[in-house]
Amino acid sequence: MNVIKTKIADVYILEPKVFSDPRGFFLESYNARTLRDDIGIMQDFVQDNHSRSVKGVLRGMHYQIRRPQGKLVRVTRGAVFDVSVDMRKSSPTFGQWVGVELNEDNHRQLWIPPGCAHGFLVLSDVVDFLYKATDFYAPEHERSLLWNDPTVGIEWPSIDNLILSDKDRNGKLLAEAEVY
Repeated sequence: MNVIKTKIADVYILEPKVFSDPRGFFLESYNARTLRDDIGIMQDFVQDNHSRSVKGVLRGMHYQIRRPQGKLVRVTRGAVFDVSVDMRKSSPTFGQWVGVELNEDNHRQLWIPPGCAHGFLVLSDVVDFLYKATDFYAPEHERSLLWNDPTVGIEWPSIDNLILSDKDRNGKLLAEAEVY
């Protein structure tokens, strides 16, 4: 697996080796030893999630202030612009973001460590988005950073007819958000 560092410490883009032939392809999407030895991820994954969304859906920017989750995210159908924001006050990259396109053809994954907010924008007609989490979902601890906070300045791709939940539309500005 090729590991690409990003400007946020502990956020990594992962490119699995893909073995293709006329029948299709094979790839290893998860290997605990590789993540431990190559990246230093020592947490166990306790929950797998699968969401399906349509073009223009923006989900995020979500994080859990208690019981923070590390997430290993990927796309199996379609494409998203996937984003992580560093919410760790003690980090030199606090408030900075990293974005990468994840799609069914590039097979890339993004590792988002505990302490970072996460969200994505659907670029294709439909997307199947899968992720592993290091802690269980705890709705009482979930928070939303405002997806278009000008202080953070995420450069989202242009999409007509953006679709947001009320929770995401009403996220907090970084200056008002609970942080780690």
